[in-house]
Amino acid sequence: MKRFPTSPWLGVLVAAMSAACAVPSAFASDAGDLDKEKAAKVHAAKPAYSPYAGRTYPVRPYFGDTHLHTGFSMDAGAFGARLTPKDAYRFARGEEVTSNSGQPVKLSRPLDFLVVADHSDGMGFFPQLMGGDAELLATPQGRKWYEEIRGGKGAEAAMDIIVSFGKGQMPKGFPVPGTTSYRNAWQETIKAAEAYNDPGRFTAFIGYEWTSNTGGNNLHRNVIFRGNGAQASLVEPFTTMPPLGSDNPVDLWKWMAATEQKTGSEVLAIAHNGNVSNGRMFPVVEAFGKPVDRDYARTRARWEPLYEVTQTKGTGEAHPFLSPNDEFANFELWDKGNLDGTVAKTNDMLEFEYARAAYRNGLSLEAKLGTNPFKFGLIGSSDAHTGLAAMEEDNFFGKTAPQEPSPERLTATFVNNAKTGVRIMDWEVGAAGYAAVWATENTREAIFDAMKRRETYATTGSRMVVRFFGGYDFVGADAGNRMPASVGYSKGVPMGGELPAAANGKAPTFLVAALKDPIGANLDRIQVIKGWTTADGKTQERVYDVAVSGGRKIDADGRSRTPVGSTVDVANATYTNTIGSPELIAVWKDPAFDPKQRAFYYVRVLEIPTPRWTAYDAKRFGNKPLPGTSMTLQERAYTSPIWYTPG
Repeated sequence: MKRFPTSPWLGVLVAAMSAACAVPSAFASDAGDLDKEKAAKVHAAKPAYSPYAGRTYPVRPYFGDTHLHTGFSMDAGAFGARLTPKDAYRFARGEEVTSNSGQPVKLSRPLDFLVVADHSDGMGFFPQLMGGDAELLATPQGRKWYEEIRGGKGAEAAMDIIVSFGKGQMPKGFPVPGTTSYRNAWQETIKAAEAYNDPGRFTAFIGYEWTSNTGGNNLHRNVIFRGNGAQASLVEPFTTMPPLGSDNPVDLWKWMAATEQKTGSEVLAIAHNGNVSNGRMFPVVEAFGKPVDRDYARTRARWEPLYEVTQTKGTGEAHPFLSPNDEFANFELWDKGNLDGTVAKTNDMLEFEYARAAYRNGLSLEAKLGTNPFKFGLIGSSDAHTGLAAMEEDNFFGKTAPQEPSPERLTATFVNNAKTGVRIMDWEVGAAGYAAVWATENTREAIFDAMKRRETYATTGSRMVVRFFGGYDFVGADAGNRMPASVGYSKGVPMGGELPAAANGKAPTFLVAALKDPIGANLDRIQVIKGWTTADGKTQERVYDVAVSGGRKIDADGRSRTPVGSTVDVANATYTNTIGSPELIAVWKDPAFDPKQRAFYYVRVLEIPTPRWTAYDAKRFGNKPLPGTSMTLQERAYTSPIWYTPG
């Protein structure tokens, strides 16, 4: 196993460090163009000496957040968010700002891209309400919320707004598309993205969140534009409240198709947070009273290439009830109820909320319908309602404004529904996550295109670098190659891709590699999670350890059951990198491949244990956590799968 001086990832680190110093193409000279032409002629005459000449594949992942709310979202504003979309972009690109609670805050490192995704329903509602809008204040609800917020009860008002919205009971004067207040908020959102978009250095996407939440069941999607402000200005966001909107995703997809025709800009949607949908995010029989048929499957796959698998409201990769043989499935779970706690969770809902179960069901639906509606890639993002994409454990500024750093947040209650018994504490909110995208450059177009082809992975906040390639010709020596990406792209397909049908009885092989976050923790292990269909049409899953640190052994069954250990000092919120590995790389061959069976493969990378944000709070504020509070965690990454379909 190689170390950093001869690391096959050195080029990635150099690219990441030098990206901020790159000269924009706008400053390229004619002489530079002539040099390129000359070089092209020389390269055509004989092989280039430089192994990097002519390279066209992505050489670094770009890290960002596709799901951040500001004070323009009605619930965020009620909770106390005062930061604007402009503030959010400034913070994401590395500037220090003052938080909603008056604290200075800055990221350890700038992000590469950001989507301010304020709620489409009621966009601009909070500024309108607190500006004393006469029509809103003339209603009992509007007056009540106004007085609660002014009286310091913003959190109560925010939860009441969420519940009222879920019931479709919003007051007269509520901003909807076509009204002046709504149009102004959308235009301000667009202007902020245009002002801070800096191709080659920082990408500010135009987007919003479509917030289907009927009955408190979360079916939210984030909608992202590939194009510019002039194009996005030709439409206003699609909402959920009738008569202008709909809470049915099928109607959102129709709006997206019409939007592409009208604006000339591509759009995509990212489904998220299925773990609070109470079994509705990944339907297999019917959705909104209509069967899940071939048209539904084809349309969903067309418009939703990605899924947000981890965020502040928990991780939605796997669940112990669904994957009892996966000891790492019990991670940062929110499995108590729906979004507002009005309906408690039951085990029969779980299968239709988690990504791994959706991948398995997708294989079955593909066999039945000819199309897999759940062939999505994975990303993480924050869903923070603070305007701050601060998802590092030692720099976590919470999900909502009241959850920004304070001595109280270790013991405060976030959701408490006395009727259902659903109770969620502030300490259960997670510091997660980020989206990692393997794009050729830091521009709207390149990042969007990479998202669309699913060459992405999710992290829970770490910025580890992960590669995953599948093919039929990888060999053990490829794990020692100094340029694994060159081998990966030449011999196979990257994460998010599809394997061609097996030839000559070959089993697929996979090149997997991970490099630690440069300022983060060492790595524990790399795992491949496989799901497949059996001869009787049922689906199965299995977890394989394919690379482990510390000289531990992988048994004949493909598992290493010796824990990596822990160096965490909880009392002082510290750890050391004296265990684990800075990088892991391996070639793995499926030992149980059947060319007749549909299958998917994705990678999960685990870091060694580190302090959770709760440990940092306890140390910094000197207070005592509640019994049962999680104080450590193993940060992780989840790649988009590679799928296999029989020929």
